[in-house]
Amino acid sequence: MRVIIQPDYQSVSKWAAHYVAAKIKAANPTPEKPFVLGCPTGSSPLGMYKELIDLNKKGLISFQNVVTFNMDEYMMSPTETVSPDDPISFHYRMEHEFYSLVDPELVMPESQRHFPEPGKEAEYDALIEELGGVDLCLGGLGINGHVAFNEAAEADDPITAEEFAQLGTRILPISRETRTINAYGYQRGDLSGMPELCITIGMKQILAAKKIYIALNRPWQNGPLKHVLLDPERPQWPGSLLRRTQLQFCMTEEIAKGVVME
Repeated sequence: MRVIIQPDYQSVSKWAAHYVAAKIKAANPTPEKPFVLGCPTGSSPLGMYKELIDLNKKGLISFQNVVTFNMDEYMMSPTETVSPDDPISFHYRMEHEFYSLVDPELVMPESQRHFPEPGKEAEYDALIEELGGVDLCLGGLGINGHVAFNEAAEADDPITAEEFAQLGTRILPISRETRTINAYGYQRGDLSGMPELCITIGMKQILAAKKIYIALNRPWQNGPLKHVLLDPERPQWPGSLLRRTQLQFCMTEEIAKGVVME
């Protein structure tokens, strides 16, 4: 595990963008062997995407031979995702915050942009495996240590860490604590407007990634970081399972204090 500490959010975003660009360029992807990137959505990676767009417009990185797998999506019902035209949708955010802003000559075609879909969970996992797994999985930590929308197990849930690590792409309820913290960012604190269901890529696919990069920039992430790094591996803190992987954290000094620095 490697921990990178930066002074502020802008520095975290810039470091992340240059790291992603370097990994893509080093892989020298081709149409026959593309670079597979696991993509998060939300306020935390927004700065990284802006920096990647800047690198792209300067001609320093191409995404033509990159295949993206988005980590998750909100759902309106057990069979229907939020409309891609809804600003809360991760489809909407990726389109308006990344895909549409990349140089059209250097962006990955729509056929190389994947989102989990209800009823096609097994196909999603199979496609990732067919491409050789995720080369680089990007993400963050939720308030309860969740990764993507792999929500924390309840305290009395008998599921083991090994069983949790084998969970694939699936539909599940979003915990109240996750809905609450997300409502702050998405709905100006209106919890009633937050979806109660989601579809998420599985822990199995995340843990199998060749490299995992977790960016932390919100002050409250100091709490889950402490448990993820210092607690035993357990599904009650899903991020703790990341310690068995090729993991990198990049965080602000504010978050690092008291956990990985004095």
